Amino acid sequence: MDADLRSIAAARKAADTAWDAYNKFLGAEPALVDEIVQAMARAAEPECGRLGALAAKETGYGNAADKRYKNLFCSVSVADWLRNITTLGVLWQDDVTKVAAIGEPMGVVAALIPVTNPTSTILYKVLSAVKAGNAIVCAPHPRGLQCGLETTRVLARAAEQAGAPRGLIQCLDEVTIAGTDELMRHRRTSLVLATGGSAMVKAAYSCGKPTLAVGPGNVPCYVHRSKANDIGEIAEQILTSKAFDYGTACVSEQAVIADRPIARELRNEMKLRGAYFCTRQESDRLAEKLFTSNLLIQPDYVGQSAQRLAEVAGFDLPPRTRVLVCEETEVGHAVPLSAEKLNPVLAWYEAPDTAQGIARSNEIARFGGWGHTAVIHSDEPDVVAEFSKIPTGRVLVNTPAIAGGMGFSTDLEPSFMLGTGTSSGSIVSDNVNALHLINIKRVAYESRPWRDLYELFGD
Repeated sequence: MDADLRSIAAARKAADTAWDAYNKFLGAEPALVDEIVQAMARAAEPECGRLGALAAKETGYGNAADKRYKNLFCSVSVADWLRNITTLGVLWQDDVTKVAAIGEPMGVVAALIPVTNPTSTILYKVLSAVKAGNAIVCAPHPRGLQCGLETTRVLARAAEQAGAPRGLIQCLDEVTIAGTDELMRHRRTSLVLATGGSAMVKAAYSCGKPTLAVGPGNVPCYVHRSKANDIGEIAEQILTSKAFDYGTACVSEQAVIADRPIARELRNEMKLRGAYFCTRQESDRLAEKLFTSNLLIQPDYVGQSAQRLAEVAGFDLPPRTRVLVCEETEVGHAVPLSAEKLNPVLAWYEAPDTAQGIARSNEIARFGGWGHTAVIHSDEPDVVAEFSKIPTGRVLVNTPAIAGGMGFSTDLEPSFMLGTGTSSGSIVSDNVNALHLINIKRVAYESRPWRDLYELFGD
C-alpha cells in the first residue's frame, strides 16, 4: 500500500474512533472535563523541555530552549485560563429577557498542526478542544510527525487516566496531503482547526466542513518619539521577540519603523543587545536566499539562527548576534525583505514624523499581513488611537509582539492560533480558544404575547 493510501486509511480509522469516543464523552460533567484538562496540563509540564528538543531536532526549525517556553505557555498558561471559563452547560441566563445560553460540544475536531510549532500547537489545541467537550485528531506536518505523536501520547495517556474515553485524543501516524484531506472531509469530522501556510489554509476552507483557519502575518512595529526614555527596554523587547525560536512565530515583529528623533538611539541600543545592521550588499544576498523569485519563503531557511543565515548569505557576524537588520526605504514585491520573514531578520525604516510612521506601518501590514497584528510603542493615547486604524486584528501597545499577541503579557485570550479576519480570508479575528469550539444553544421563553404580531402589523 502506498503512502497516500496508508494515510487515508489512518485518517478514516482515527475519525471513526474519535467519533465513538466523543459519544462516550458526550454529557460528561463539566467538573470531570476540567479535571481531565488539568491532568493533561500537569502531565505535559515536566515534558515540555523534552518535547521541545524533539521538535527542534526533527523539524530543524527553531531551538529547543525557546520551544520549551512555547510548550509551557500552551500547557500551563492555557490550562490556567481554561480553568476559569465555562464552556459546557449554562453559560449565562437573563431573567429579564428570559433567555439562557447553553454550551454544547461540536463533535470531532480535525486539527492541522504547523511544522514551525509542532508540539506547542498540539498542546494548545488538545486542551482547548477537550475543554469544549470535543474529540480531536491531530494531523501534523510530515516533518513533525514523531514529536507530534509523542506529544499526543503524553496528553492522551493523562486524559485516559483521569477518566476520558480511549480515542478521544489522537494523532495520525501516517501523514500525507491526501490523508489530511481525508480527515478534513470525513463524515465524522465536525470542525477543522487549521494553522499553517496559505496553501494549507486555502485547502482547509475548501474541504466543505466548518473551518477555523488563520493566515500569515507581516507585523509592523512603530516606535514613537514619546518613548525616548525607554529606548533600551524597547530594543530588548524587539530583539527578544524576533529572536525567539529563531523567528518561527508569525506574530513576531517583521519590520521596525523608528521615529527619526529616536532612530539613532534605538539603532545603537539594538546593536548593543545583539542586532547586526547589514550592508546593502549583505541585505541583497540575504533576500536572494530567503525568498524565491516569486516572493515565497524558502523553507530551508525558516527558523534558522542569525549565524546560519549569514553563513549561507556569505558574510560574517560579530559574536552573540541575535537578529539581522536590513535597512529599507520601500515596501512591496520589489523589496522582498519588507514581507513576512519566519527567521530572525528585521526590516528597518525611519519615519520623519508620526503621520509617515503610521503610514509606513500601514503599508507593511497590508503587504501580506492583513488582519494579523501590529505593534506600537507610544505614550500618547491619540497616537495609539490613530495607529489602531491599521487593518489588523490585534494592536499591541508597549509590549513585545510575541508575548502580547499570544496573550501572555496582555489580557488577550492565551492562544497559538491568532485569527486574521475576513480581510485575509479567515472567518475569525479573535485569539481562537475553547469558546470557539462549542455550539451555543439558546433557550428562550415567551416574553411578549405572540398575537401582538398581528395587532402590530395587521391592517
